[in-house]
Amino acid sequence: MRITSAIVTGLSLVVLLSACGGKSDSGGNGPVQAPPKVATLGPFVGECGHLTDDEVAKLGALGAVTQAYKNSVGCNWQAGGLGGASVTFASYRGSPIDREKAWVSSVGRAPDTIDVKGKPGFQALDPGNSICDLAVQLDDDFFEWSISYGLFGGSNLGNPCDRVRQMAELTVQRLG
Repeated sequence: MRITSAIVTGLSLVVLLSACGGKSDSGGNGPVQAPPKVATLGPFVGECGHLTDDEVAKLGALGAVTQAYKNSVGCNWQAGGLGGASVTFASYRGSPIDREKAWVSSVGRAPDTIDVKGKPGFQALDPGNSICDLAVQLDDDFFEWSISYGLFGGSNLGNPCDRVRQMAELTVQRLG
């Protein structure tokens, strides 16, 4: 009698548990998830935005470049001296430009919507008029030029956004 009771209890549990995992009466298998979006690659922006070290030094008013680095996604140029001016180029594949816009907003630079040779983007100038970030959308990609006049300013150098704007225009003009 005990064995029969154990078998009946076990079978009842199997039937009960299998009913929980069965198909619903609605005929569906639950929500269907859309496949992840694949980013559309924009045009190749070249090494350092297709600008030479000399062009960046001249347009950025860096004078002699004493330190520069280049890698697969960006470049940085530094003017001589402690706290000197710097220019940075970065290319972002399949990354949302709005994330960069939110970041510059969070550090006190209010972004303004711009157009660079028919390409949408933004530029953001800091309240001290010594740092500017300028980003341009290219399909699902974007690139960004950024300049800082350094710790000791550049009050005689004008608006830094005018300088990175010239760099961005050359990058867009030279897209491959």
